[in-house]
Order: sequence, then C-alpha cells, then structure tokens
Amino acid sequence: MPNLLRNVLALLTGLVIGSAVNMALIMLSPSIIAPPAGVDVSNAESLSKAMHLFEPRHFIMPFLAHALGTLAGALVAYQLVAGSKARIAYVIGIAFLCGGIAASFMIPAPAWFIALDLLAAYLPMAWLATRIKP
Repeated sequence: MPNLLRNVLALLTGLVIGSAVNMALIMLSPSIIAPPAGVDVSNAESLSKAMHLFEPRHFIMPFLAHALGTLAGALVAYQLVAGSKARIAYVIGIAFLCGGIAASFMIPAPAWFIALDLLAAYLPMAWLATRIKP
C-alpha cells in the first residue's frame, strides 16, 4: 500500500476511533454520574438553563470522554501511520482540539472547565500517545 494512502487511512481511522470512544463515554455519562434532576443532557437549551445546577463531578465524564477519545484516536493513528508517527498523533490532537474549541462556544460550561478541557484533554493526550510503547 502506498505510504500516502496508508497515512490518510491512519488519520481517518484515528478520527473515527477517537470519536467513537468520545461518544461512547458521553452516552454512558448520565448512567455513571446522574445529571441534576430535570436536566436533559442531550438538549443544549436544557443544559444552558440548568448549568447553575451542575457540580464539578458532572464534568468528570465529559473531560474523560475528550481526553480518552483523543488518546485512543492518536494512539491508533500513531500505530498505523507510515513515517512521521508523532506528527499524525498531533494532527489528531489538533483536530479534536478544534472540536473542543467549537464545543466550548456551542455548549455552555463554566470557564474553569473550558480552560481545563482545552489545555489538558487534547494536545497532552496526543503527546501521551507518542510515549506509549506497543
């Protein structure tokens, strides 16, 4: 398989796997840490109106979803790519960081969570993927 094709497939696979891990954890979140009573976490308007009811514990699963999704995607891409392995991990990290930035404008959250999420969940996980040995 030509390296360019392999690298594009590695990138796409990393994005798909990372997104799947992220979504799985987000979907599991309400069953692990129940949201405040009466809040529909699948509805942005409901979240916005009830954000004052959320405690720090309610942000654990979203953070883990973002961090572990990025780590999984970067790690898979890192293992599959031909050539610049670290570069592909950081490309995955940057792609998920862009998604996190977009989400911070669309989904209401406290400033401390947005800062923590953007600083610790994406590029550090891409870096960690380059350090995990198969």
